Amino acid sequence: MPKQVRSLTGASRRATSTGRRFSTAALTEIDRSRILGLRAGGEPHRFTGVWVVVVKGRVLVRSWNDEPDGWYRAFRRDPRGVIQIPPGREIRVRAKPVRGERLLDAMDVAYAEKYPTPGSRKYVIGFALAWRRACSIELVPA
Repeated sequence: MPKQVRSLTGASRRATSTGRRFSTAALTEIDRSRILGLRAGGEPHRFTGVWVVVVKGRVLVRSWNDEPDGWYRAFRRDPRGVIQIPPGREIRVRAKPVRGERLLDAMDVAYAEKYPTPGSRKYVIGFALAWRRACSIELVPA
């Protein structure tokens, strides 16, 4: 029997083992992208550019600002969304909270490695703050 888990909205649901993963080609494009187009929630609106990292085949994003009308809160209300990868391809996704210190630490390292420029440094350091680490999301194909 599947175990009970909590969704981003806090609602209880049954865990499934669908094992949906991004294709190798999509993962490669996501990993190459410095900015990922992200549209959170089920309502149509503009794409937001976010920094993205891939850690052990997992697509991870972190919010810089936890604004009430921002993408992170939109995913908390509704885990459905869409990402845009070059050359303009759109992929439906679901957002899952990132849990576990090892994965959060690996995200910090991945951000530092992917965004090493002097102009990126303050953001990489800022992403490692505890309150921003708490705004980390894994994106999986819907």
